[in-house]
Amino acid sequence: MPKIKPSESGAAGPSGLMPPESDRSQRIPSSADLIKLHHEMDINDHKLNLKELAQKYETDLENGLSSEKAEELLKKHGPNALEPPQTVPEWLKMVKTQISGFALLLWAGAVLSFFAFFFGYFTTERPSYDYVYLGSVLVFVVVVTGLFQYYQERKSAKILESFANMVPTFANVYRDGKKTEVATEKIVLGDIVEVHGGDRVPADIRIISAAGFKVDNSSLTGECEPLSRSADCTSDDPLESKNMAFYSTFAVEGTTKGIVINTGKNTAVGKIAHLATHLEQGKTPIAQELENFIGLVTVVAVCFGVIFFIIALFLGTYWVDAVIFMIGIIVANVPEGILATVTVCLSLAAKRMASRNCLVKNLEAVETLGSTSTICSDKTGTLTQNRMTVSHLWYDRNSEVCSATSIAHTLTQLSISQFVATGPKDEAYFALTRIAILCNRAEFKPAQTDSPVLRRDCSGDPSEQALLRFTELMIGDISSIRKRNPKHIHETDDGVDEYLIVVKGAPERIVDMCSSILVGEDEMPFDEGVREDFNRAYLELGGKGERVLGFADLRLDKAKYPRGFEFNAEELNFPTKNLRFIGLISLIDPPRASVPSAVAKARSAGLNVVMVTAIARSQCDISEVDPKEASAIVVHGSELREMNEQQLIDVIRNHREIAFQQLGHIVAVTGDGVNDSPALKKADIGIAMGIAGSDVSKQVSPV
Repeated sequence: MPKIKPSESGAAGPSGLMPPESDRSQRIPSSADLIKLHHEMDINDHKLNLKELAQKYETDLENGLSSEKAEELLKKHGPNALEPPQTVPEWLKMVKTQISGFALLLWAGAVLSFFAFFFGYFTTERPSYDYVYLGSVLVFVVVVTGLFQYYQERKSAKILESFANMVPTFANVYRDGKKTEVATEKIVLGDIVEVHGGDRVPADIRIISAAGFKVDNSSLTGECEPLSRSADCTSDDPLESKNMAFYSTFAVEGTTKGIVINTGKNTAVGKIAHLATHLEQGKTPIAQELENFIGLVTVVAVCFGVIFFIIALFLGTYWVDAVIFMIGIIVANVPEGILATVTVCLSLAAKRMASRNCLVKNLEAVETLGSTSTICSDKTGTLTQNRMTVSHLWYDRNSEVCSATSIAHTLTQLSISQFVATGPKDEAYFALTRIAILCNRAEFKPAQTDSPVLRRDCSGDPSEQALLRFTELMIGDISSIRKRNPKHIHETDDGVDEYLIVVKGAPERIVDMCSSILVGEDEMPFDEGVREDFNRAYLELGGKGERVLGFADLRLDKAKYPRGFEFNAEELNFPTKNLRFIGLISLIDPPRASVPSAVAKARSAGLNVVMVTAIARSQCDISEVDPKEASAIVVHGSELREMNEQQLIDVIRNHREIAFQQLGHIVAVTGDGVNDSPALKKADIGIAMGIAGSDVSKQVSPV
């Protein structure tokens, strides 16, 4: 994927790509606007100790609330559900399509036409029926085009229904000292809930205890990497602290117990729902142009009518005829066909876009899309595939890291027996893939045998899913290998009558557990020379912005650990030191294949292309742009919260590339996650991903 220099993406681009600055572009945000930037979750529950937490919510951390107390709190705070927005009746929506924009001018023309007819009917002997025909045509055009517009808008479902689909139906709650299943809507503040891997978190909770608990916060942050959770406070920001889990996020693995601190509309996702349903969209460019055109036509028509009315009276025309003549001139200046023409043209364009798998829900969005000057794109799932993939391997103490793509071309059809048969150079590779298979809890979902391996859906940790797909692609059916090796400490079927421990994890921790390394078929000491090679490979892979995992194994002495030995993972009655280091595997979320050409085409059309992401600052710094030449700025959320009003104004003045709409740009936002929905709604045009996009993002976006 090509790198985007700030100077090319709007930070300090050529003046030809920047729209002329207007009053809108010079506007400095008001104090109220700046206060909104500081708005965060106003809680400090993640900083309280357990005793203070129990006192605050008047609950028992072991037994939970009593049923009576829960009923009282439910009546006081309401159900644990997202607050629905005020809905507009369908009849009112239809009426608005009949009286909005250019339709008002046509209605005015129709009324004047009928007025001219009836005025002439009662004041002259031979009234003209042409005005009746003209008025009827104008009414027909307005009604038909309004009904068509209503039909198009009716296709869009309610935004909040998508959020409701994310909420679990039941949750495990401690009430009266017993664990029971309670409907999610009836969960209240102070409830003690238990969440297991595979569940969705039923409310915003402060974690009391956790065992290997990981949560997928992609519905809030857009990033697919699972985050470990514990009872420890690790940040002043509740959204970043490890002892917090949020409503509707997905528990990947492990178990946790927590106390409910926010429910319904007060949860983090509830606030996103509020933003997505209450944000007001500005007028589209075509709506603004039509509004200006209506004003111009009205002024011209009235001026011409009055002028010719005065001329007619000056020439001695009977005043009744002069009035009818004036009305005729005014009506004649109304372009009655323009509304139907615009609607038909936009509909044809929308139909052509639909043939290219692009659904347009709001016809005016077609023209807005053509007026776009800046594209702000989400990274995960939009520019990238939101599917972790094996990228590079380092094993056998190679001088260079190996690309997984090249291996896939040469070793796809090899089986384990063929690996062993190919010679010593594949021994380390065989050991590496064996650990990736056995030290892995991800599984393929059923009924996908006919699908390409890399496109199969899996359950489990995204990193383990990537390893699962990779090993399945390299080796073939790995389910048979797992069936023959059902334990984490394995009895292997390679003829060696000894147990095998397999380990994977953070490379620096794995290395500390190792005393040797596998090179070819030989085991060598993990000395300073090996460590230098390891550090070089690790830094190289980390410098690419990839997630790196280390792999190691250990053969156990069959005299100390005979067949049938009872292993205890809690007491660790087996060695975890002096392991044999095998290698490294790095993972990335790869860019979509069409992204480079799409970015190039957008730039060639004069568009600014900007990536908006929630990834860490360290990953944002990975770039081919010379820092001395870059004029863009990276503002971290924690820095933004600490800025005062003047500092915020200075940032926007000096780095105007971060406030595109204030500069007068027509901004298109592309995204796929729930966290993108407020931006998709607020942008001039929101574009959601069709296949990978969440229901929420697709309902919010006009395209």
